[in-house]
Amino acid sequence: MALVLLLAPLLTGYVRKVRARLLRRRGASVFQPYRDLLRLLRKEVVLAENASWLFRAAPYLIFTMTWVAAALVPTFATGMIFSWIADLIALIALLASARFFLALAGMDIGTGFGGIGSSREVMIASLAEPAMLLVVFTLALVAGSTQLSFVAAHMASPEVGLRVSLGLALVALIMVGIAENARVPVDNPSTHLELTMVHEAMVLEYSGRHLAMIEIASSIKLLLYISLIGCIFVPWSLAPAGAGWQAMGIGLLAYLAKLAVGGFLLAMFETAIAKMRVFRVPEFLGAALMLGLLGTLLLFVSRSL
Repeated sequence: MALVLLLAPLLTGYVRKVRARLLRRRGASVFQPYRDLLRLLRKEVVLAENASWLFRAAPYLIFTMTWVAAALVPTFATGMIFSWIADLIALIALLASARFFLALAGMDIGTGFGGIGSSREVMIASLAEPAMLLVVFTLALVAGSTQLSFVAAHMASPEVGLRVSLGLALVALIMVGIAENARVPVDNPSTHLELTMVHEAMVLEYSGRHLAMIEIASSIKLLLYISLIGCIFVPWSLAPAGAGWQAMGIGLLAYLAKLAVGGFLLAMFETAIAKMRVFRVPEFLGAALMLGLLGTLLLFVSRSL
């Protein structure tokens, strides 16, 4: 839990730095997100007069649920203390609950921007969650379980091999991860344009420590999806349960390398593609839904033969 909390702002700063360098700009330091969080924690919280208790409690609930979900993903080792509850269905439930409270908080004040952002967020979630569930079904059919440590250990075994269904599930998971983290082409996390923003519209009324909680939760969510892709589809060098310090160290170095490669590929993808219109987002996520469905159907067909 401490590892994902410490690495999440660094990953966000790394992605911003790589994206700036690809655009031939110097960019801020990779440690700038830490400074931003400390600055927000020192600032006074400004609340609207009609803010309810939900508006005050939502940042802490969002941060807690996202942090717990990220800590359940096997990062550098399997068989952790809470690995028995590290289930893919539970992971989706935690992320959906955090999104639910974020959408409610966006509508709580009653501003136009908050309502627009919340409606767009729920629209994206209505397509992203079914696609994510189909990816989970595909993995469950291959591994015979939805428990993450078991799935990671099974995917590392030679009996899995190369499968078309797993490739379709990987592409669908990447598309869902881009949409869930409000990245280009679905959303631009560095803009405040009223007609295009989704995530930023819901958090415009937050300040101080409340905004810091939401920002760190967003960074943790990005790290969660890259870690999830790494432990399932690139499960190499994961230390098994009960392994020694040497295997743990190798697993940690491999995990840092996966984060570096994933962050670099994300920054390169965001630099090479333009943001799409909001009304084209359902087509983007519909493609992810169809890819997940095709992966599940291919497994059913191949097993019936």
